[in-house]
Amino acid sequence: ASGEAVSDAVEIADGVFAYLQRGSWGYSNGGLIAGPDGSLLVDTMYDLALTRQMLDTLHSVNAAPIATVVNTHANGDHCWGNQLVNDAEIISTRAAAAEMLELSPRLMATLVQASRAIVRGGALASWPLRLLGRIGVTRAGLLAEAAPLLAERFGGFDFGPITLRPPDRTFEGALTLQLGELEVQLLELGPAHTRGDAVVYLPKHKVLFSGDLLFTDSHPIVWDGPIQNWIDACDRILALEVDVIVPGHGPLTDKAGVRRTKEYWRRVLELAHRIHTKQLSLEHALSRLRHEFDWREPERAVVNLSNALRQLGERVPTDPLALLAMMAQHR
Repeated sequence: ASGEAVSDAVEIADGVFAYLQRGSWGYSNGGLIAGPDGSLLVDTMYDLALTRQMLDTLHSVNAAPIATVVNTHANGDHCWGNQLVNDAEIISTRAAAAEMLELSPRLMATLVQASRAIVRGGALASWPLRLLGRIGVTRAGLLAEAAPLLAERFGGFDFGPITLRPPDRTFEGALTLQLGELEVQLLELGPAHTRGDAVVYLPKHKVLFSGDLLFTDSHPIVWDGPIQNWIDACDRILALEVDVIVPGHGPLTDKAGVRRTKEYWRRVLELAHRIHTKQLSLEHALSRLRHEFDWREPERAVVNLSNALRQLGERVPTDPLALLAMMAQHR
C-alpha cells in the first residue's frame, strides 16, 4: 500500500533534490528545485498519501513554499497529487494537459474496486464478464482478463479522495523559467511514452528530470509513440550537457542510462520487424527481450512489441484495458 513505499530525498546539486521511490508500478520519482521566491516541484505522486509523504520529506530539506509545479506528463503517478499544492502554478505541455482529462481518478478507483471483487470471487465472479466478452461486450471481457494485474499492481493506492487539478499553464516545444538566477528549461520531447512528455533541464547544474522517458532497472512502456520518437528523444537528451538524470522510475542515472534505453527501443523495433516478416513468434521475441534486458516489470514488453507491430501495419489492440489484459496474460 501507499504507506509501505520506500522513499528518500537526495541533494544532487546545490538546492536541487531528487525524490526517489522504490517499488513497482505507480511508485514514481519527482524532485524539488529551490528558488529565492519559492521552489519548483517536479511532479506529484499517484495518490494523496504518497504526495503528502513527498511534500513532508521535501519540506524537511527545504522549507521554501512551492510556487510552481511541473507535471512531466499525464500519467496519474506524476500528477494526481496536484490538489495538495493548490497555491502553486501548475505547468505541463498542452498535449499532457488534454490527456490528463481522459482517465479520471474516480474511474481508476472503480476499475480497481471491480478488479478486487473479480479476484476475490475467482472464476465464479469473472465468468459473466468473460461471457459478455464473447458475445461482443468487449470491455467487460477485457476487465475480467485484466483484473489480476489491476488488483495486484494498483490495489495499494487510494484513488477515491483524489480530485484532478489540471495545469494552469501549458506550453508547446519549450519554455524557460527563472528561479532567481537559475534557468530552468522545460523541453517537450513527446509524443513517446505519452502524447505530451516533457523534461526539466538545469543547464547550470547539468541535471535533468526525465519523467517517464527514462525508467531505470525496469522495462519502460510506450502508451503512445511512435517508438522512433522515443529514440529521437534519447538523442536530444544525449546532446545536452547532463551529468545526473532523475528518471521517472528507478535509481538515479546518467547518459549511460539513456544509451541503454535507446538500445532497448532499437531492439524492440528489430524484433517487431522479425515478427512481422514471420521470422520469429511473439513469444520467442518476448523471451529474447526479457533475457537481454533483465529488468523488472517484464510484462510491459508485450505492449512495446505490439506498439511496434502496429507501426508496421499489424492489427493490434490500442485500448488501454486491452493492453492491461495482454500484460496480465503474459506475466
